[in-house]
Amino acid sequence: MGWPGSRAVWSNNMRRFKSLSLFFAWSLLPTGFACAQEKPAESQMSMQHQHHGGFMQEGMHHAIAKGVTLDTKIDAAAHTVTLRVGPMNLPAHTGHMKMPQPPDQIWQIPFDGWLLAYHPKLVDAAGNAVPGTVLHHTAFWNENRSDFLCPNKEEHIFGAGSEMTDWAEVPGYGYRVQKDDKIRIETMVYNPTSTSYDKAYLEVVIPYQDASENASPRKNVYPAWMDVKSCGNSSYDVPAGKSEKSGTVTVKYGGVLLGVGGHLHDYGREIVLQDLTRKETVATLDAKVDEKGRLEAVPVKLFLQEGGFQFSAGDVLKTSATYDNPTGKLLHDGAMGIAVGYFVPHDDSKMAALRRKTPPMHEMAGMTHDH
Repeated sequence: MGWPGSRAVWSNNMRRFKSLSLFFAWSLLPTGFACAQEKPAESQMSMQHQHHGGFMQEGMHHAIAKGVTLDTKIDAAAHTVTLRVGPMNLPAHTGHMKMPQPPDQIWQIPFDGWLLAYHPKLVDAAGNAVPGTVLHHTAFWNENRSDFLCPNKEEHIFGAGSEMTDWAEVPGYGYRVQKDDKIRIETMVYNPTSTSYDKAYLEVVIPYQDASENASPRKNVYPAWMDVKSCGNSSYDVPAGKSEKSGTVTVKYGGVLLGVGGHLHDYGREIVLQDLTRKETVATLDAKVDEKGRLEAVPVKLFLQEGGFQFSAGDVLKTSATYDNPTGKLLHDGAMGIAVGYFVPHDDSKMAALRRKTPPMHEMAGMTHDH
């Protein structure tokens, strides 16, 4: 299935998709490891919190911040939903392991249609900007759908990290949702800066298209997360020196990958995505790092002029991540290696099998999530 339109439209869409794809290269990317602690943050609760597995680091328990809620506002005229998670108190010099973390929140979709883009930002109670540095990551999961590559996981539809990359719209495409779908929002914060922030909020503005309106329907796209841990938890230990880790996943549906970016942590050097069945390298993504090996960026490779990179049902994909750890010691849960892109199936009707008849039973938002 090729990218639609004339050469001029292609060019315009390429620019737009490149902007969107930068989300994949940076999504959920912390600016570094947890900072050394002078003293722990003040406790705000008495329970322990654990994020679900998947992209997040399963097994990490945190205190739950009290009073954090999800506020939802719909602007029907502008066709936008604004989600606001907070308030969150962020003491200076506090890493994510010491910071009380927001409980998971559930957004219940109020319409049938498509989510078109995601525009995240951090603000204080007065609406003033708070630096993205304090956002370790946020992740949106559709509890009513399985991931098309890893059906043991919920569908991971959006993420952002400290860089707060804007996820732009791709004309003619969108992420399909149904009324009453439950989107679980995981948020992790920290504050490596010397400035404390009280009553901070994460705001995400989501343009949408309602399927009931008189407008051309969108083509459905599916986020594709190809992980060196295959379909397990994404984090892993990084030994001292150079190392490489790889994992495979089987594509169950034929279609095209429109583009691919990557996600690494500090000291990550390269992500390689290969189609072992076709004996082809899909993309080699060399990370940009500073003089200390701290990650600055991972590039994006687009396949729009080729009409997308073709996948056939049964193709085996291999994702490899290379690290060069100069610290001389093992970094526990210090790495991730993920290639991330947008997948357009040849036959969208087959993707209906991803819909879960019974959503998984989770504890109430804010309770412990153990697997």
